[in-house]
Amino acid sequence: MQIHLLSSLLILITVGLNTLAQFLLKLGSGQNALSLYLLGGILVYGLSTMLYVLVLGKLNLSVAYPVVIGLTVLSTTVTGALFLRENVAMTQWLGVGLVLSGISAIASGVRL
Repeated sequence: MQIHLLSSLLILITVGLNTLAQFLLKLGSGQNALSLYLLGGILVYGLSTMLYVLVLGKLNLSVAYPVVIGLTVLSTTVTGALFLRENVAMTQWLGVGLVLSGISAIASGVRL
């Protein structure tokens, strides 16, 4: 139970950092290479990668990768819509829903 909670927490933090890195990189796009947004995005990605390695130490790659990437798809789509005012089409939301269905199927078979 404690390992499951720690793994879940590490996954959520990794996804949060991935999303923050994407957001910062988007804000820094089109600016010079020394933009604080770009540098911040790269730094946050580095931290996210280190935490992801911890996730890989606790879960199979066949579970960790799709769960982290799928949840990152969800969170970056929501972040783009809410904070960047990006227009997300209904078919994109349908795709996000399908990704979540896939994550559920993958995660439901995990035995800790």
